[in-house]
Amino acid sequence: MRSRYSAFVLDLRDYLLGTWHPRTRPPEIEAPEPGLKWLGLDVKKAALLDADRGMVEFVARSKWGGRAHRLHEISEFVREDGRWYYTRALNEG
Repeated sequence: MRSRYSAFVLDLRDYLLGTWHPRTRPPEIEAPEPGLKWLGLDVKKAALLDADRGMVEFVARSKWGGRAHRLHEISEFVREDGRWYYTRALNEG
C-alpha cells in the first residue's frame, strides 16, 4: 500500500497499473489534476483475510484547489505467484 501511495505522489502510472490485478485493472490511469498535492498516508489497519487475500484500511490526505481532501478506503489485495496485487476498494469513500 505504501508503494502505491508513493506512486500516486510521484505520478508513476505504469507502476500503479503493474501492481493492479489484471482482472480489475483499468486500461489506463488519468494524470492527476494540476495542482494536486498529496499530504500524507495513514495506514489504519492491515490484515490477512486468508493465505492469499488481504485488506488495508488507510486514509490518504491531499490538497487541491485550496481545499483539503481525505480518501478513506479499505482496499483488497490478492497474492499470486508470491506477489501482491491491488484488486478493488471494499468501501466507497
